[in-house]
Amino acid sequence: MAIKYWRRPRMPRSLLGRMLLLTLIAILLAQTLSSVIWLSQLRATQLQGLVTSARSLAHSMNATVTYMKSLPLAYRPLVLDQMRSMGGTRFVVSLNERPLDMRALPLTQRKQAVLEAVDQVLRQSLGPAVDLSVQFVSPQDLRIFNAGLTLDELPRSWAHFALTLEPVNPPVLVTQIQMSPGEWLYIASLLPQPYTSLEEEGLPAMQLWFIALSSGFLLLSIGVLVHWQSRPLKRLARAARDLSLGEEQAEPVEIGGGSEVAEVGRAFNTMRVRISRYLTERSQLFSAISHDLRTPITRLRLRVELLEDEALQHKFGRDLDELELLVKGALQCVKDTDIHENIEPVNLNLLLECLIEPYLLPHGNGRVTVTGRASRPFSGKPLALRRCMGNLIDNALKYGKHAHLVIEDHAHAFVLHVDDDGPGVPEQRLEQVFEPHFRLSGHQQGYGLGLGIARNIAHSHGGEVSLQNLRGGGLRVTLSVPRAAD
Repeated sequence: MAIKYWRRPRMPRSLLGRMLLLTLIAILLAQTLSSVIWLSQLRATQLQGLVTSARSLAHSMNATVTYMKSLPLAYRPLVLDQMRSMGGTRFVVSLNERPLDMRALPLTQRKQAVLEAVDQVLRQSLGPAVDLSVQFVSPQDLRIFNAGLTLDELPRSWAHFALTLEPVNPPVLVTQIQMSPGEWLYIASLLPQPYTSLEEEGLPAMQLWFIALSSGFLLLSIGVLVHWQSRPLKRLARAARDLSLGEEQAEPVEIGGGSEVAEVGRAFNTMRVRISRYLTERSQLFSAISHDLRTPITRLRLRVELLEDEALQHKFGRDLDELELLVKGALQCVKDTDIHENIEPVNLNLLLECLIEPYLLPHGNGRVTVTGRASRPFSGKPLALRRCMGNLIDNALKYGKHAHLVIEDHAHAFVLHVDDDGPGVPEQRLEQVFEPHFRLSGHQQGYGLGLGIARNIAHSHGGEVSLQNLRGGGLRVTLSVPRAAD
């Protein structure tokens, strides 16, 4: 059985989408609340008017009863026949020997209010002991005269004009009052307009159209306003993105929009000018430092070439290469690891061999071992990758006696695991070790500066550096960098 999980609706990401959504929700809530209040007041007013109309109708019925009682018994049927022959009367009135049995309609709030009002008025006028019944009957179930005739069985001039209103087909109010033993006055009538149907009215179609059109117009206006006001923010975001990517010829942001947005634009332009000036001065400073440091290295290299011992010359040359590499790495780390080095194919196997060569047998006592090889060159920044992997190896040897490198080269990524046999890192501090100058103890420098630089280099290549404590003791540092698609 598959279990369906309810997914939380996602908010629009854009300012325009969020403003329109919130505005739509606010409009719907406001319109719903106002419509409910208006409709409740309308129905209360209609109910009050309905009760008033029912009382007026009951008084008319009472007048009919009083008039019929004033007539001699022999004249009553003659008067009723004359009224039916004339047609167009408001009531259908007859004298029956007994009350007619008809199926009453189900009661609603409005029907109940009408029946109570008519019953109250008639009993107040005719006396509380009067025998009467008041009910609503559908035109199909209506019965007239002692024979229980239907409307269709009567001449149209007798009752149709008073009791039918096509196509509404409203309920008929039937009142039967006992005037004397064996004599019941039968009165059938419709309620006056606009209460004929007795149905509660909903929102008029015109009002629904008004709500829809006003909501649409408001949403359109807010959408245009937000779009107009968000254009300066988009320009500001574009300028900030260009500045973060190192665009030297970034144009100043055009000032526009509201006062708050304009103030942000002016502040950004001022910041852009200061950052540009700072970067220029810093570049000049580091160029001078680089020149001052390379000059003595160059002199030393010239003196090394004058040595007669080739083995000693080779060792000094290797040390000078390492020194020059450290100087370049330090300068690039301070400036920005990624800005001055081009991407090119790097032989990772050769790079790792150079890094671990001092620790291999016989002179390195075999402190570093390697498993696996890179299948092909990696497209990256050679100096940055050398610094990244060197920091990982140095940290492993600093906190453990041995380091074991495991290479996993896949089609989509190059992965290097560096395992040590040190004490490891507490689980709650696995992320803290990447912070600069973080110390696990008061006596040692922690996994801070070197790992932080390594992670930054990995991020610049789209990869990651992660830590994991080994079950048998020690720490595993994993470098994972994706390979570019061929």
